[in-house]
Order: sequence, then C-alpha cells, then structure tokens
Amino acid sequence: MGDTSDLKKDTFMKWNGAICVVTESTHVNPGKGSAFVRARLKNVQTGKTLEHTWKVGESIDVVDLDRRTVQFTYKDANNYNFMDNESFEELSISNEMLGDKGLYLKEGQEVSVLSYEGAPLSVDLPKKLTFKVTEAMPAVKGDTSSGRVTKEVTLETGMKIQVPIFIEQGESVVVNTESGEYVERA
Repeated sequence: MGDTSDLKKDTFMKWNGAICVVTESTHVNPGKGSAFVRARLKNVQTGKTLEHTWKVGESIDVVDLDRRTVQFTYKDANNYNFMDNESFEELSISNEMLGDKGLYLKEGQEVSVLSYEGAPLSVDLPKKLTFKVTEAMPAVKGDTSSGRVTKEVTLETGMKIQVPIFIEQGESVVVNTESGEYVERA
C-alpha cells in the first residue's frame, strides 16, 4: 500500500482489479480547495488508457514487481523472445505490451523484465543505448544556411531518429531511451 505521493511515471499499481502503469502524473494545488493528484494510467493487459484523480494523501495499491535479467534473443511476428540468464528458460512478451521499447532491442542485449505473480509486464531499458547508423543522407554544403541542422537517420534496429547533420552512415550514436532523442556520438 502507498499513497498518492507514490504516483510517479512508470509506477505500477493495482487499480479496479487490473495492473496499471502510471504514464503521467500531475500534482495540482489550486488556490481554493484541497490539492489533488491527476494521473494517466495504462492497463498493462489490455493497453487501454484512462485518467483518474485522487485527493492528496488518499491510499493506493502500489504493486511490488519481480525483476530479473534476461537476454533478447529474437523477434517473431507477434512476440519479442528473451532467455532468462539464470534458468535459461525462454520468455515471450507481446509486441503490444512492449510498444516502442521494442525498437531499442538488439539481439543479445540484456534488459530487466518486470513481472507480477510470474506474468511479465514490462521491460526496463537502460537510460542510454548505443546504436549503429545504417542509413543516413549525406550532408550537403549549404544545409545549415537554410536553417536545417538535423536530419533523419535509420538505426540498426529500424528506428528512425533526428541527429545533427554531421552524423554519417556507419557511425555509432547514443540514444536516450526515455525520449528517443540523439544524445551524442559513441
């Protein structure tokens, strides 16, 4: 159990009988009346999003999750497949459950899987990951004079991001996994 002060992004809680993850949370203190917390929740099983408002200090059911390290092995049509590093068991997580996090997975990469009562819920990625640029348009003299200082490149996982125009094909770049933005050259 916890209270509304525990409502932060990526906090898991049990709400109306379902496991939900907090995707956004805002503490509001109006001039008149009592303070409240508004949160956007995503049902982990169904993927549906809902908003709810609680009074400050109201109790909520925060869920403790099991965390284990797994290695990404391959992706098939419907699932991302992992191997548990301790038991060597195979674990599958659906494309819908992983969402955009799947774009950050490379074969052989180790990540943490969060599970509740044995059922996998989410993958915890490192804050920054390094990727090789597989497609990049060459920079042309005069690009910066037109105000263009970034370009779109394709990374080894198929993800497309904006990078500075000096990044070339074959280079490695560091990407922030929370925002999906370029950080630096590797």
